[in-house]
Amino acid sequence: MTTRARATVTVSWPEANTRRLARQHLTAPAPSAPASAPSAPASASTAEAVGAMLGAHAQVLSAAELSVGLRGDGLTRTDVRAALWAEGTGESGRTTLVKTFGPRGTVHLLPVADLPLWTGALSAVPTGPNLFSKDARMTPDQVEAVVTAVGDALQGVELTVDELSDEVVARTGPWAGDPVMPAFQTMWPRWRQVLHLAGHRGALAYAPNRGRKATYTNPGCTPMPGPAALAALVERYLYAYGPATPAHFARWLAAPKRWAAEQFAASAASGAIEEVEFADEGSAWVVAGDTDFPNEPARGVRLLPYFDAFTIASHPRGRLFPGTAYERALGGGQAGNYPVLLVDGTVAGVWHQRRSGRRIAVTVEPLKPLTAPRLRDLEEQVERVAAIMEGTAELTVGTVTVGPHA
Repeated sequence: MTTRARATVTVSWPEANTRRLARQHLTAPAPSAPASAPSAPASASTAEAVGAMLGAHAQVLSAAELSVGLRGDGLTRTDVRAALWAEGTGESGRTTLVKTFGPRGTVHLLPVADLPLWTGALSAVPTGPNLFSKDARMTPDQVEAVVTAVGDALQGVELTVDELSDEVVARTGPWAGDPVMPAFQTMWPRWRQVLHLAGHRGALAYAPNRGRKATYTNPGCTPMPGPAALAALVERYLYAYGPATPAHFARWLAAPKRWAAEQFAASAASGAIEEVEFADEGSAWVVAGDTDFPNEPARGVRLLPYFDAFTIASHPRGRLFPGTAYERALGGGQAGNYPVLLVDGTVAGVWHQRRSGRRIAVTVEPLKPLTAPRLRDLEEQVERVAAIMEGTAELTVGTVTVGPHA
């Protein structure tokens, strides 16, 4: 019988949280391009920021723009859009971000350079039980036929979902167009249930909107082999959010816990990761040799938007959302449902904004009264939010208007 060696490093919650904040560029902005490449500093900064957080949740694109902007040096939402759609990036028109289906099958911004890794890893994650009714399901052969049809139909073109649907049905058969998927008081065609899978396979990504309609294209990505991609993703996850457990990794990916444990075991056997003792979790994991943690606790105030990567992927949740924050800001256990106020690295309230033209009304609801220094920090953070969103903001704390911010 093999006896597992006991972890020799102990990591406290403040140490882990402070390092995560730093690696998320929430304490210092992501680096811009080097002086030798001054033509696209914003592009370099956005890609670095998105890579560091392991993707920016982009179901609401304005929230993703703010998530990225908060981690960059002088970034605005225009910089994020330029990196995504190649607007104003020079003659090459080179994009550094892509909008596609990421962890948990949800829409994310990812670095273009990392797309082979992401598609290789995500396409190798086991799918959960099929929740569709028996008459709506697709056979494995039908799934493969649809993914192939999507990739072929999007080669070199940008199609709306209706245009893509016509192409998929024409290339596979009428069964793909059967309206069997309940969605928003209507019924979607059968093939739509694997739209995210086509993204995970590298056959589909978002293209610029056509008016109010989303469009899709084939990003021309060849996924990495699954085992290598998964091993790399485990290391990247642990570098950004470690110490972490297989259960944390499984929750982040919406993957089976046993499967996640197997991935960690394989990485441990190869010597890529090592075990530590962590806070309330007991045994947890970090990248091998990555056991240096800051001694000073996190300081400062941050405003994070809906579904920010830091709040979604950081565990244990009870430490990040202490006391009443767990009830007020966590949304019944689902991180990301509320924009959050961070004070010294932990959730200390919620906030919201209402935009009218360039004016952005920002209301912050701290769970405890803020000290005068923290109020000044908050004002500075609101100024930064306004700059990123290219507007003029007015901060209200509770019912007291503190003043205008440009």
